[in-house]
Amino acid sequence: MPRSRINGNFIDKTFSVVANILLQIIPTTSGEKEAFTYYRDGMSAQSEGNYAEALQNYYEAMRLEIDPYDRSYILYNIGLIHTSNGEHTKALEYYFRALERNPFLPQAFNNMAVICHYGEQAIRQGDSEIAEAWFDQAAEYWKQAIALTPGNYIEAHNWLKITRRFE
Repeated sequence: MPRSRINGNFIDKTFSVVANILLQIIPTTSGEKEAFTYYRDGMSAQSEGNYAEALQNYYEAMRLEIDPYDRSYILYNIGLIHTSNGEHTKALEYYFRALERNPFLPQAFNNMAVICHYGEQAIRQGDSEIAEAWFDQAAEYWKQAIALTPGNYIEAHNWLKITRRFE
């Protein structure tokens, strides 16, 4: 049974009903509808912390989805799961792939910056040169996120100013 039919959460049920109505009235192919169903089920599983199930649904959605914009959000969500699991290299790979398809995902740039900001670990290990390289990379990603959505990422903006990395 599809996950969308077993959710007990009122918001998830409401979203599922609205999504099903939209799928019926918007002209889409059966493949696009099936891809969206897998994507929606992946989001639901992810929100409940069922990452393995979410990944299965996202991979199936990727197999079916042909639109680059829609694929970018699937890839972004896969990146989120890898970030949550501490698999930062894999997460960065999926964020890059998402941005290749949709360069207007400020949240992907932000998450990449957060991962790079872990350069603090290098400082604790006494390697300030490596830490600075990671911080510089984080700064570049945060600048891109802020350029796409001015007014968002206030803490990142302040960090850029304090560290004199904002131009």
